[in-house]
Amino acid sequence: MTDVVLEVADVAVHFGGVAALKGVSLAVEKGSRWAVIGPNGAGKTTLFRVIAGEVHPDTGRVHLFGRDTTGWAPYSKAQLGLARTYQVTNLFQALTVEENLAIAALAPTKTRFVSWRRLRMQGWVDETIAKVLGDVGLTHRRHDLVSEMSHGEQRQLEIGMTLASNPQLILLDEPAAGLSSAERRLMADLIRSLPPELTIVMIEHDMDIALDLVERVLVLDNGSPIAEGTPDEIRGNPTVQAVYLKSD
Repeated sequence: MTDVVLEVADVAVHFGGVAALKGVSLAVEKGSRWAVIGPNGAGKTTLFRVIAGEVHPDTGRVHLFGRDTTGWAPYSKAQLGLARTYQVTNLFQALTVEENLAIAALAPTKTRFVSWRRLRMQGWVDETIAKVLGDVGLTHRRHDLVSEMSHGEQRQLEIGMTLASNPQLILLDEPAAGLSSAERRLMADLIRSLPPELTIVMIEHDMDIALDLVERVLVLDNGSPIAEGTPDEIRGNPTVQAVYLKSD
């Protein structure tokens, strides 16, 4: 397999006596779209936390962009080109939209933050902010406080925060969580419009969104992989139907 940007090899994670992940492997090629699905407690978010460096595996390895990053800190992986969103909105509510995006743009660089100085909105940072706002449909919100935005708009901004860091790989953790039907359609269109060279791995409980947006699917149950394949193969998999889709 060529151009693999993410490889998870036989990863296991235990919290006390509970196995959160058991023998999980996947190889994600550049520009591909993946979904990780499964019932609550299947280990999906734990897998994301391992990939991002927030949790270190007990066994197994994680490679990003051809480098063994097992045990690396999250900021080191971000500097390589990894970005992620979270199930719960994780924004700076008291700052403006552009200030949030400026922080995201500067995060992977070696620029040092000084909390009492005003963020610079000039040069490449300003250009990045303007482009990202256009990409996620929030140009009109640039100078507004995040706390004044709707939940759907904040979800759009979270996508923008990942884009501002100029990533090669994005982990999207339930991007449509808590959205209305109209907002879910908008979010799906936004994800679909992301650059084709950008690699995406997403967790999503809305199966219509998840299976419509990706090319490959990994299914977890009780921390173990039970199926991998195309969306059509997963829809027709009897084990997945019994465990996750609850088909008759």
